[in-house]
Amino acid sequence: MRNLLTFGMALVMSLGVGSTALAQAPRQPHAGEIAAGLRRLGVTGSVLYVAAHPDDENTRFLAWLVGERGLRAGYLSLTRGDGGQNLIGTEQDELLGLIRTYELLAARRVDGAEQLFTRARDFGYTKSADEALRIWGHDEVLADVVLAIRRFRPDVIVTRFTTKPPNHGHHTASALLAEEAFAAAADPKRFPEQLAEVKPWKADRLLNNAATWNLAPGADMSGYLKVDVGGYDPLLGRSWGEISAESRSQHKSQGFGVPAARGPLLEYFTPVAGTRPKGDVFEGLDFSWKRWSGAEAVARAVDEAQKGFDPRAPHRGVPALVRVHEALSSLPDDNPWKAYKLRETEALIAACAGLFLEARAAEPTAVPGTQVELNLMALNRSPAALRLVSVTLPGGESVVANTELAGHAPFKLTRKMALPQDAAISTPYWLRKPVTGGLYTLEGADRALTGQPEGEPALAVTFVYEANGRRFSATRPVVFVWTDPVRGELYRAFEIVPAVTATLERDVLMFPNGGAQSVSVVLAAGRAEASGKARLEVPEGWRVEPSEVPFQLAARGDERTVVFKVTPPKGATGKGRLRAVVESGGRTESWRVRTVSYEHIPPQAVRQPSEATLVPFSLATKVKRVGYIPGPGDRVAESLAAVGYEVTVLPEERLAGERLERFEAILVGVRAFNANPRLAVHRERLLKYVEGGGRLVVQYNTNSRVGPLTTFVGPYPLEIGRERVTDETAAMSPVAPSEPLLRGPNTLSAADFEGWVQERGLYFASTWDSRYRPVFAMSDAGEAPLQGSLLVARHGKGAFVYTGLAFFRQLPAGVPGAYRLLANILAQ
Repeated sequence: MRNLLTFGMALVMSLGVGSTALAQAPRQPHAGEIAAGLRRLGVTGSVLYVAAHPDDENTRFLAWLVGERGLRAGYLSLTRGDGGQNLIGTEQDELLGLIRTYELLAARRVDGAEQLFTRARDFGYTKSADEALRIWGHDEVLADVVLAIRRFRPDVIVTRFTTKPPNHGHHTASALLAEEAFAAAADPKRFPEQLAEVKPWKADRLLNNAATWNLAPGADMSGYLKVDVGGYDPLLGRSWGEISAESRSQHKSQGFGVPAARGPLLEYFTPVAGTRPKGDVFEGLDFSWKRWSGAEAVARAVDEAQKGFDPRAPHRGVPALVRVHEALSSLPDDNPWKAYKLRETEALIAACAGLFLEARAAEPTAVPGTQVELNLMALNRSPAALRLVSVTLPGGESVVANTELAGHAPFKLTRKMALPQDAAISTPYWLRKPVTGGLYTLEGADRALTGQPEGEPALAVTFVYEANGRRFSATRPVVFVWTDPVRGELYRAFEIVPAVTATLERDVLMFPNGGAQSVSVVLAAGRAEASGKARLEVPEGWRVEPSEVPFQLAARGDERTVVFKVTPPKGATGKGRLRAVVESGGRTESWRVRTVSYEHIPPQAVRQPSEATLVPFSLATKVKRVGYIPGPGDRVAESLAAVGYEVTVLPEERLAGERLERFEAILVGVRAFNANPRLAVHRERLLKYVEGGGRLVVQYNTNSRVGPLTTFVGPYPLEIGRERVTDETAAMSPVAPSEPLLRGPNTLSAADFEGWVQERGLYFASTWDSRYRPVFAMSDAGEAPLQGSLLVARHGKGAFVYTGLAFFRQLPAGVPGAYRLLANILAQ
């Protein structure tokens, strides 16, 4: 059903049928896009591009494949990008993966390709493909790649990366898996459990797309296959370089906005497996209908539709497209292009008629067991003769329409329907189960969604209509539409929600020195007149006051924050789990909701059990008043505030007028100097603060060819490199046994470096002035020790620190030793 929804819901660039998010504003293709779509009806070839992360795809090549060559193109990203960093907000881990999933869908909406995934989770940077495949599970992720190939059935598979390190281990693994899956997908003995759904598929060739950003000036490219992807389409009024720049610029969380490219754009390829072309990358491949026996009638019908198309009156092309549909329907069911081209033709018929079909809910959400009001519309915006036959509502009820759609007169229908008591709560399908290990856990019906960018809509409506005597159906998801006074009409998916959610303030609750903590829970009503009791479930020995809190929420969307006092047992050291529970309307439930809302992607909500980790630990702090200069995408300031520091956030515009000496320490957020070059203006004031006795701690910044660090605040010369230690268990050996940072105010031991997550650190200093003192030596297996993770320098009466240690990951994850180490650093 998901594929039918994708194809039926949106006509993307050049009337492509690529992946697009469920909740998108409808877009009527113009005549140029319809003409381009007619041209693609005559093409029966496909290319699958394979890499590891959101942003790894070559949007220039994808846009060219769809637009210039009329091919079906797809991008298989092994992961959803959870392990990266975030330039537009504070979301990390699975919420960042959610953002990047929809950024990929936004990109595909522009370039016209389709989006695919595996279950692999981006667990962060690794230097080894072996480590990536071990954490993911080689056979499991290989099965997903094979399934993607068998579903997509590409003629050509293209890898972004090679199998040769050094490289990000995920990158290398993506190439290794593509090469192995190229053969395995054609072998019925490999993953035979898939054959109930798909058949073995043998792609013709596997190519590698050379990474041009790594080429040395004047590099000899004579041995590569070359493709100029810089063409221009007058039907669209744009070049593929312009379209691809818009597509790539959707990766906003990674700061990948790029300029439009015009003129020749060369891409380079190397044959890896299968047939080996010597000139054109598609040499020897026939992508016309001639390649399929018995498709002569289809080819003739498509040719007639193309020749007879009048861009001034697209509706006149409907009869010819109906004949194409009839010819396609006569093909045998085992023709791999039959179903795809039928959907493509149906999209073109609707586009030529200007057919608008939509199902709106009167409210954005509803609770299981309650009623939903649906407002349906069918509108023919052309002279084409169309008749609406029926509408099938969610749940299966069919409403007979038998209405001629003519004269721009809309058919409207308002119906109320009851949601089942056991209706599933809306949440991204890959986040329904807790995220642990290397793969997302999919159970039950969600297993069938493996590889899909998003799940089924909460509700969907099917319209059945006739054109030229032939019957068609189109399925639309139920959406909610509202008007923002600035942005205008906006869309989001209709969602099924709990009666009351109880969202904890934090995922991890720190309890320093056995003290009690206030735990805030935000209660939000999914329906009107929601009342009941909220309570916290804690491990034995922990105390909660009060034991429960009654509440009453009058209207849907109302919120109330309730506060509990939680006290650990005396001497507690082990972690525990806390659960927020709501008793309301005869049900006992535990749900939290976290939302993601940015202008470039549809609003998203993740609903999961409302639980948090309890972490009792000892912590000594010598300083209390901390100024925090924020960088992009970290939660260090709120983490420090949660354990008792008095944190004042200091955005750049506040620094000029701030009396810095009132702070005992100032901490600079990750990549702050990269994200805000104006911080350089305050360099001298910050150094004077240090000189007068202050403590200034700068977390990691990056310095590379693409993003050079032009100004740094350190008092002495220091170069930031790209060195990192990805093994979160790597030994952190003191450079000097008497290192004062390890002695106070917290006495640190090896136990403080246990339980770290994802990595030790990144973007270490590579060279530094002798006045800096390195604190730790550490390394990944088989590599030389690095000493640039933490550098301390005295300057005047104060201290300056640069650290690449990943505090921005450790503190939100509740790593006690990271809190204790940072407390010592702030106390220098």
